[in-house]
Amino acid sequence: MHRRLTLALVLAASLLPGPARADDAWPNRPIHFVVPFGPGGANDIVARAVADATSKVLGQAIVVDNRPGAGSDIGNSFVAHAAPDGYTFLTPAAGVITNFMIRAHMNYRADDLVPVVMMAVSPSVIIVPADSPIRDLKGLVAASKQGPGLNFSTAGTGSTPHFVAEMLRLHSGAKLQIIPYRSGGDSVAAVAGKQVDATSEGSPVVLGQIKAGRLRAIASTWNQRIAALPDLPTAAEQGFPDIFIGHWTGVFAPKGTPEAVLDRLNAAVNQALKNPELRAKLGALAIEPTGGSRADFRKFLAGEAARLGPIAKGAQMRDDN
Repeated sequence: MHRRLTLALVLAASLLPGPARADDAWPNRPIHFVVPFGPGGANDIVARAVADATSKVLGQAIVVDNRPGAGSDIGNSFVAHAAPDGYTFLTPAAGVITNFMIRAHMNYRADDLVPVVMMAVSPSVIIVPADSPIRDLKGLVAASKQGPGLNFSTAGTGSTPHFVAEMLRLHSGAKLQIIPYRSGGDSVAAVAGKQVDATSEGSPVVLGQIKAGRLRAIASTWNQRIAALPDLPTAAEQGFPDIFIGHWTGVFAPKGTPEAVLDRLNAAVNQALKNPELRAKLGALAIEPTGGSRADFRKFLAGEAARLGPIAKGAQMRDDN
């Protein structure tokens, strides 16, 4: 009798509604990709393109949510403190690791965000005004050593363009006055308007203006030439192998997100990145689809932190905002 009663109670309990497990029927509602920058930048372009292709793989909508500000920390922090239920992810840039190098106070910890998958890399392009006498990287360094030096705009302290400028200063002796702007778009506009002498920015942001003759590209900072600009040599090809960085974009999740969800999203993004339509769309903007395993992404991030940390320290890069 006691055994039958116990069995009945167990069966009854199994019929009661309980908390949904994120790894069972995931995804059963729209997913959010948080971009910690405003619309139109390299990260936003990649996130929207990949989100669209990935949503078709998963059979569920992916909503792109722009939360710009504080050098990407507003969006980063939002996801770091979000519920780890598999419906909120971050699609950041290098600031997700470099902000810890340059800021004394952060309102989340590095391990509050878990790497899921690398999406793509946009090569960084060093640009000057179209009518500038500077035509290559050696010319930029030489011009900077004359008089007061050159003004080099950036997308803010700790941004990829800021690291390019510091690499130039540390490894070539370039004399650059770093002028931070609120965004990469504003920084590039300052070059086109001749308010500053040069900057570096992701290929999707500058490609159109280069082809329209409003800007001159003098080097790329990636490990291979950009297909859309085949005549543009890399910094390494011009004798500056230490000027190496790209605008990468990946996906992170709040710590505690179920492993099964992380694995499934990684697989879905990798499948989406093989889509010919997506690859053509990214390729037209000189964006290189990447993909890979979660372990591949962790290895990449560790390498970037080890490489960029000494630059931030040597250049005394600080952001006290």
